Amino acid sequence: MSTCLFCEIVAGERPAFVVASDEVAVSFLDTRPVFKGHVLVVPRAHVATLTDLTEVGPYFERVQSMARAVQDGLEAGGTFVAMNNTISQSVPHLHTHVVPRNKKDGLRGFFWPRTKYDSDTEATTYAAAIKKAASPDG
Repeated sequence: MSTCLFCEIVAGERPAFVVASDEVAVSFLDTRPVFKGHVLVVPRAHVATLTDLTEVGPYFERVQSMARAVQDGLEAGGTFVAMNNTISQSVPHLHTHVVPRNKKDGLRGFFWPRTKYDSDTEATTYAAAIKKAASPDG
């Protein structure tokens, strides 16, 4: 059996810029973000697609919370929340994209241009802002 990149992140075996983690899900910065601050929310348990997920409610509560944290933490105008199932799913572990959005940011339709963080320091700054907004103390 091949190893799952996201399972390794969930287990702490692979580094990631984690912004939230609990018994249901782990949220971390996408390494190839559409816009800086783009977060992936993944269930702790390995499931490949949405149809494999048994506890849908608790998972989507985490997605909802992360959408709020990305918007508030980055002072974004809103968020784009999306998921692929099998087709265009680069990692076969369920994950939901939470992308910060602002008016006239250039995103059109379903073409997702990707960018990179200039450094780990820059990624850490984005992760810290989202993590602060995601914490119960906010």
